[in-house]
Amino acid sequence: MTRNTAREIAVHLAYELNFTEKTAEELLDERLTADAFADLAGEDVLYTEAPNAKQAEYIRRLVSGVAEHAAELDSYISKYAVGWSFSRIPFVAAAIMRVAMYEILYMPDIPNGASINEAVEIAKKYETPETVKFINGILGSFVRKELPETTTAE
Repeated sequence: MTRNTAREIAVHLAYELNFTEKTAEELLDERLTADAFADLAGEDVLYTEAPNAKQAEYIRRLVSGVAEHAAELDSYISKYAVGWSFSRIPFVAAAIMRVAMYEILYMPDIPNGASINEAVEIAKKYETPETVKFINGILGSFVRKELPETTTAE
């Protein structure tokens, strides 16, 4: 499993947090098992290979971090979603942005550009082209305005 796949699974789980009463830890304990992956493998190619310990830890860190910092991440999304109320943003788009913003803020070993590029690639699989542009714009503005010292020419 690649980091890109692990990131996309983290987006799935961050999305699922919107629809469950379970804590992030409970959801992760349930979903990050070989049996759970085997059950989902027929529905989505992402689940054909269960994560190894390092990949599972990365997924856990992302999903737990998104859950723990949800209010902060959502406030950034709202701040940069000019002309949009947060309630109008699709749940999948919000999950994608939360994961990317968490990486940008709390995982300095991952380049900001990689987080944004991966978010855009994931969004292309699940969202309309307009929503993909919206996500890219919000994440780009977020990095430029909140972390200007880390922004480099692309």
